[in-house]
Amino acid sequence: MTETADILVIGGGIGGIGAAARLAPEAKVLVLEREDAIGYHATGRSAAVFIRNYGNATVRALNAASAPVLENPEGIADFSLLSPRGEMMVAAANEIEALERYLAGSDGLQEITPDDAVGRIPILRREKIERAVFEPNAQDIDVDRLLQGFARLARSGAGRIERRAEVTEIVRARTTWQVRTKDASYEAPIVVNAAGAWADGLAAMAHVAPVGLTPMRRSIAVLPMPDDMGVERWPLVVSGSETWYAKPERGRLLVSPADEDPVEAHDAWPDDMVLAEGLHRFEQAMTISVTRVERSWAGLRSFVADRTPVCGFAQDADGFFWVAGQGGYGVQTSPALARLAGDLVLGRTPELTPDVVAALSPARDGIGTRTGSLQ
Repeated sequence: MTETADILVIGGGIGGIGAAARLAPEAKVLVLEREDAIGYHATGRSAAVFIRNYGNATVRALNAASAPVLENPEGIADFSLLSPRGEMMVAAANEIEALERYLAGSDGLQEITPDDAVGRIPILRREKIERAVFEPNAQDIDVDRLLQGFARLARSGAGRIERRAEVTEIVRARTTWQVRTKDASYEAPIVVNAAGAWADGLAAMAHVAPVGLTPMRRSIAVLPMPDDMGVERWPLVVSGSETWYAKPERGRLLVSPADEDPVEAHDAWPDDMVLAEGLHRFEQAMTISVTRVERSWAGLRSFVADRTPVCGFAQDADGFFWVAGQGGYGVQTSPALARLAGDLVLGRTPELTPDVVAALSPARDGIGTRTGSLQ
């Protein structure tokens, strides 16, 4: 038998679960997730930091719209999803131009002295720092509480999340979409494509024009640190040219080479050489050597050409809605994108300004081709 719904959401990452959370109070919503658990791919491998100055102007507008929800997540969680962290950028002499580009249009950043930077993170090499800035409003995000809170809302009413439900066929038949998995068939007038790195592939299966997603690998190495260093009090630190970053977590350092290597959609793993090169760059800025990597992982951050998320109805297929291309901003922008998806799908006037809505639309100019070549 074919199960019917008002809306089928394909993809159980933060984008799909967030959208379902905002749709479920007013519609029968079914989420189809291919893996054993929601948030398995990019969501579960996030660095989990909320940086208000991260991304282009449209992304920063989404950050601003998401902040009140993360601070006061009524209906999602009992208390704030944010906790203090701070972000510090340290620039060597050859990174000043890159730092200046980041500072352009940024708010709330404080220029600090190299000595102050070393005071905040004592393992930094003082002689390598030409300039440093500090963003006190950068905060850690409790990603799991956010995701599970969205999931509870998505399951409200008649909503349901189906795991191990990889879509094998999607066809438009008159006024509905017919979607099949290995074990079941579903039908709904609206499909939300929140398939992450696989979103263009899902669109192709449905004979919908792609938006030009390029999945890009981002790697993390976990470094053990001495207990007496007080690592947990340190801010996130990023190189001025963003070629590495390090974030404290549970007494360890998460160090990333800040890699963006274009790859095909897959269950990502680190490239050993890329990770080693990134750790070498990190070492050059520090007074310590990397002697042991406790563990490592990688995730995929998927971008379209203008590095702005895609949220809106496809122009070439009735009832096909995109929530994709969130890049490295998916978790921190998820409250705003979830609200926008709910508004547009249910026919409400969006809370976001018309210029931001237009900048997120799949109908905008400049997308539809991949952002990088695959070797």
